[in-house]
Amino acid sequence: MMGGIYLWHSVNITNTLLNSWVVIPLFATSLIAMTLIFERLWFWQRISKRQRQLARTVLETYPQQSQTVRALLKKNTDLPLARIFLAAITLPDATPEEFRLALESAAQGEMPLLQRFATAFNTIVGIAPLLGLLGTILGLVQALSSLDLGRAGGNSSLEVIAGIGEALFTTALGLVIAITTLVFANYFQSRYRRQRAFIQEAGGQLELLYRRYLRQTMGPARDRPRINHPPYPYP
Repeated sequence: MMGGIYLWHSVNITNTLLNSWVVIPLFATSLIAMTLIFERLWFWQRISKRQRQLARTVLETYPQQSQTVRALLKKNTDLPLARIFLAAITLPDATPEEFRLALESAAQGEMPLLQRFATAFNTIVGIAPLLGLLGTILGLVQALSSLDLGRAGGNSSLEVIAGIGEALFTTALGLVIAITTLVFANYFQSRYRRQRAFIQEAGGQLELLYRRYLRQTMGPARDRPRINHPPYPYP
């Protein structure tokens, strides 16, 4: 008996979802969220360890083996850090300040890639609960419109109660989508902050090596006084 009632409610919920147009954008939103989440997981898994290994190798061999470093960076141009380093290292006859400016500009240009889809995640977190609430409101309107006040307490009232429960399902679905997306969005934001700090640290160490190299090869006259700039990339 209970199994039959549960099956009946499950069928009614499925029919309600299929008959409601709100379920279409909800499922589309969930599909988009899943696609973006998997893309970001693949992206961070791909670059995190490789960038740290690349930075360690470059800082250990530059500038004594500058040609080897350039070749290594060109082989890894799919990494943001490699493109940042190349922008400064390939700058001909750069002064220390020009070298720093090249690092800053390249790092600033890579920040949108590290924060990719952040706006989309925020939009999904905001819109999914609203779509679920809209589906619930439409379901309640439909359920209450079928209420027969002349037969209160009869089958009509039971159908309305069942319809209200089914209508609330869209709100639950929207909240599940929003909460899941929010968790991953915060995780990706923390990865971005750590990666930005790492790029700042690695860039500063590369600049220091370049200044020491100029001081050793061309004397202190070439190493112009340093102007204090805010750390890159700019927030």
